Amino acid sequence: MSEATNLNALPADARAIVGQTSVFKILLAISFCHLLNDTVQSLIPAVYPMLKNSFHLSFGQVGLIALTLQLTASLLQPLVGLYTDRRPLPYSLAVGMGFTLVGLLALSMAPKFGAVLIAAALVGMGSSVFHPESSRIARMASGGRHGTAQSLFQVGGNAGTALGPLLAAFVLTKGQSSIAWFSLVALLGIVLLANIGTWAKHNGLGKPKLTTANADAHAATSTHAALHAEKHSALPPRKVAFYMSILIALMFSKYFYLASLISYYTFYLISKFHLSTQSAQIHLFIFLGAVAAGTIIGGPVGDRIGRRYVIWVSILGVLPFSLLLPYSNLFWTTILSVVIGLILASAFAAILVYAQDLIPGRVGVVSGLFFGFAFGMGGVGAALLGKLADLRGIDFVYHVCAFLPAIGILTAFLPNLGHTHTSTPVAAGLAPSAEAAP
Repeated sequence: MSEATNLNALPADARAIVGQTSVFKILLAISFCHLLNDTVQSLIPAVYPMLKNSFHLSFGQVGLIALTLQLTASLLQPLVGLYTDRRPLPYSLAVGMGFTLVGLLALSMAPKFGAVLIAAALVGMGSSVFHPESSRIARMASGGRHGTAQSLFQVGGNAGTALGPLLAAFVLTKGQSSIAWFSLVALLGIVLLANIGTWAKHNGLGKPKLTTANADAHAATSTHAALHAEKHSALPPRKVAFYMSILIALMFSKYFYLASLISYYTFYLISKFHLSTQSAQIHLFIFLGAVAAGTIIGGPVGDRIGRRYVIWVSILGVLPFSLLLPYSNLFWTTILSVVIGLILASAFAAILVYAQDLIPGRVGVVSGLFFGFAFGMGGVGAALLGKLADLRGIDFVYHVCAFLPAIGILTAFLPNLGHTHTSTPVAAGLAPSAEAAP
């Protein structure tokens, strides 16, 4: 007997409980897959010191690796999101992780700098497929708590980003060839994502028609959802464009500053405090662990008090600490990096859901745009900061980037869209909301 038939045979309340448990498991699973994807993604910045020594690279060439990785991830994401908004492809998640697996194997065997760039591009392509569609599935499984779901989804990714440098410090003991071990992480991701794709297909991704079992639940929520969407979509297109440009400026501030820490923090610690590469990677893990912990804050708090207030604090609130960082000793550098990571990380879920509320019904393209822009800014930032480090030194980079969080003052121009939420049919184990349909 199929799962759908078993659910239909239960009373409504029992069916809802079973469905909520099933959907929460999917949310946890897609978050874990985000962890796996971003563990691999963060592995490449973690091995920059090793690649720099092996291939005798300049900081500019290190920045070019980061640019290749991030641009392949960023430029394709809006296109993937736009296409899957119209034609959802549940199994594309597993295919994307396949690109990542090939990229890791290629990186472990790369004989020269050009081959390293190709391997980085393959890993970036895997992420470009993963993020828009996985973000859609997280929203399907949100039960109307979109901020909380995005935070849980993001904390998986940021936890993976933190794990990459830690694993690199202890697993990559035999140099470049050891990178091949991480292909097992990608293989596990392929298996899990194939199962999540099956769930998404069976629960209506690409099938917008409602079944008899969920008709009553849909009728109960559709009026409120329609009014909520109409309120936001009624904003004039010029205002929507203006607010989106502010959100993009805030993303620029966040990810350009993060690029200085993720790509060059190890080099900064090695240069200024004479740490070993392994010790510097552990400090990077501590910072990225704080980023992972901070991510879970933004979504739930935004659901309760409004996303605008979370955006205010998470961008502008970093400024005092970023200004102190370049003048601090090793102990206070570690403390300040943790504080910066905790505060800054809470921004993304709030910004993303705010943008999705501005343009309702376009979850894939909005997710692709913002994930893509985040990766793009990380890549462009790493490339430009690498050139700046070659010209003026790595310390100078952190003096310049310290002022980037001041862009958070633009949040004053954003309206408060409210923070109400409703339970969607998919939260009760029924069909997903119409926003998941093409």
